[in-house]
Parts: sequence; C-alpha cells; structure tokens
Amino acid sequence: MPTTPPAPSGIRTLPSWLLGRAAARGRGLVAEALAGEDMKMWHHVVLSAVADQGPVAQATLGRSVSLDPKDMVGIINDLQDAGLVIRAPDPGDRRKNAITITEDGERTLDRCAEVAWRANNELLEPLSAAERKQFLTLLTRISGTAP
Repeated sequence: MPTTPPAPSGIRTLPSWLLGRAAARGRGLVAEALAGEDMKMWHHVVLSAVADQGPVAQATLGRSVSLDPKDMVGIINDLQDAGLVIRAPDPGDRRKNAITITEDGERTLDRCAEVAWRANNELLEPLSAAERKQFLTLLTRISGTAP
C-alpha cells in the first residue's frame, strides 16, 4: 500500500487526523478484499442493509445508509443485474419498490463478510487481542454508535 508523506507536526498528532489515516487504510484494505469478490464498498453496504432490513422500500434503504437516491438507484440496478437482490412493488404500497436479497445475494454477502473481516484483522494486526477489544470499545464510544 502506498505511503503518504507525513503531515505537518502540528497535525500528525491530532486524534482526528490519526483516525482519518487509520480509516483510509482500513477502507483500502476492505475495498481490495471486496474487489476479489467482484463487489464494491457501497454495493456491499447496500446488500448488507437489504439483508438486515429486507424486504425494504428503496427510499427507506437509501436513508438508512445515508445514500443519495440517485446513487441508490444505480447500486440497486447493479445488484439486481447481478442477481443479488430483487426489486418488486411493495405489497403495502404499490407506489414504492421493495428490495429483497436473493439466495445468491446471501451467499455473496457471506463471502464478502468473511473477506472484510480478514481485511480488518490485517488492519488491527499490530494490536493484541486485549488491545483490539479495548480499541473497538473506545471507537464505539467516540463514534456514538452502538454495535
């Protein structure tokens, strides 16, 4: 992985800069791992959300992952063309589309989850098991998200 020049001394010790660098490295590792499964990052995010929420209205899905509706349409088209999701009229409101994961989508998602975890393990390789647990706990607190 290419290295970037060091930031100015007044910047490189800021927690926000360090988190950004770690996040960029993590995204790169995961993107590379997903590419081996013919999957892009946002496609993986959307497919994961469909698995969690589906069948789900396309607009609701977009809001849940904070993705612009224009971008969501393209990603759903790609996932549908690959046979990973089905887009059909929502039985509760025929004006909306409901997105559902297919069996192929579930298998793809399982493979992607496995390679994404391997990539994250590579990212956290310098840490002991106890440090990893503490690091994830602290990141969860800082980010304001729940696991």
